[in-house]
Amino acid sequence: MSNGRVKVTVGVCGGIAAYKSVELVRLLQDAGYDPHVVMTRAAEEFVRPLTFSAISGHRVITTLWGEEAGSGLGGGESSTEHGIEHIHEAQTTKLLIVAPATADMLAKFAHGLADDFLSTMFLATTAPVIVAPAMNVIMWGHPATRANVETLRARGVRVIEPGSGYLACGMVGGGRLAEPAEIVAVVAETLTGGAANDYLSLAENAVAPSTAQEPDFDGETVLVTAGGTRESIDPVRFIGNRSSGKMGYAVAEAARRRGARVILVSAPTGLPDPVGVEVVRVVTAEEMRCAVIKRLREATIVVMAAAVSDYRVRSVAAQKIKREAARAVILELEATEDILREVVAKRVVGTIVLGFAAETEDALANGRAKLAGKGVDAVVVNDVSVEGVGFDAEQNAGSFLTKSGTVEFPMMSKATMADRILDEVAKLRG
Repeated sequence: MSNGRVKVTVGVCGGIAAYKSVELVRLLQDAGYDPHVVMTRAAEEFVRPLTFSAISGHRVITTLWGEEAGSGLGGGESSTEHGIEHIHEAQTTKLLIVAPATADMLAKFAHGLADDFLSTMFLATTAPVIVAPAMNVIMWGHPATRANVETLRARGVRVIEPGSGYLACGMVGGGRLAEPAEIVAVVAETLTGGAANDYLSLAENAVAPSTAQEPDFDGETVLVTAGGTRESIDPVRFIGNRSSGKMGYAVAEAARRRGARVILVSAPTGLPDPVGVEVVRVVTAEEMRCAVIKRLREATIVVMAAAVSDYRVRSVAAQKIKREAARAVILELEATEDILREVVAKRVVGTIVLGFAAETEDALANGRAKLAGKGVDAVVVNDVSVEGVGFDAEQNAGSFLTKSGTVEFPMMSKATMADRILDEVAKLRG
């Protein structure tokens, strides 16, 4: 690059989340990158090209047909590049990040459609591609969208999972664009070769692009538990916990993406079924125990990410307990079965078992105690008292503990941490 900075192209699609892309461009600049912006026509309905042009200092590309956009501040781009500009942009950028990526654009990318600048550039670039989806929760969970996302992942596109919360449509759930700071972190990780999904150079290899993340779990059957179990008090109330299931689901999706056959035993969550994963729905700890033990002999790797209730009500009320009938209610609890210990005892020789420990104090010490006491091969421990980590959060951090050492996981998205966990599991297998 003439200015000495790495060129990154930001694709902006039409949606209310496009306003976050302005902050994304600014943060990319702060991180030392040279962001260029490509907008769809729909994106212009939410943010004007002039905004991006003023921040980036480059002309904003909005069309295949060479029309000027933005203010042209200091861009230095030659008008002779019009007409084949999508090729020039595709060849000179070091990374394409699409944020927000709409359901429409994901479908275009997955099916090879090229009817605007952004979709055409996607087909023409050999640079790493990252997409950060944002859409209505129903659209995000639709089988067509999930299939398109899985197709893109299989081709090496990195997907930054959307967050959950209140959406512009008034609904609550998954589909909210990841925070700009998180997106920048993934960009940095990809460009420095951390866990990047790179495309092979078509110009040099004359073959179709492939993912740099090899199917290293091909031939493995990964049994994953996720979510928080519920133990009934009466027909309408239960004892539960704050687990969202996101970490377990992320591990299931990552293992499937890396070539494994995946069985996901899931307690109640608000998450859509991962594409290509066999999902077994359970509610109670006993139901989870039965489902896991039933499928245990099929598994070569077991990842126990669920938050299983340690206690259940000894005597469940047959009818709803009325407030008027008793001002105070005493519940007698009994311990549930130790599923993790039973899995270790009954596993097939050679099966790797990974446990999770959510702690609020002395995380490493308690994690080490669980590693030794349960007889597992490894434990992922995290301190859920830290704000923004663990339960209900989009990010996670923790430590991967084995008998031989500790690998620290700094704050990162749960999707990224899932891959980091599987990297360590692969080392145990090796």
